[in-house]
Amino acid sequence: MVSMTSAAAQNSFGKLLDTVQREAVTITRHGRPTAFVVSPQDMEELLDSRRKRSRAVADLEAWRVQSAKRTTAPQSAAAALTDQDVNRMVHQAR
Repeated sequence: MVSMTSAAAQNSFGKLLDTVQREAVTITRHGRPTAFVVSPQDMEELLDSRRKRSRAVADLEAWRVQSAKRTTAPQSAAAALTDQDVNRMVHQAR
């Protein structure tokens, strides 16, 4: 990744735009990164990745909630069964 100072970016803005079409550019101020300039294609890829990650997180949370609902109800019903109930159900299933 190319790096340039904010002053250099201001003074050679055309060169900055040309460079960004090939690779991302880090703009620094006082030796620290302050901005990244990327091409429209790179930005679209970043936004697409962010959207996919958000959907995956939402899907995972929905799955977690559904899973919690499914596991808590049967466990409480199963916990109420006695040994005699379990034996009776096994014999009925045979």
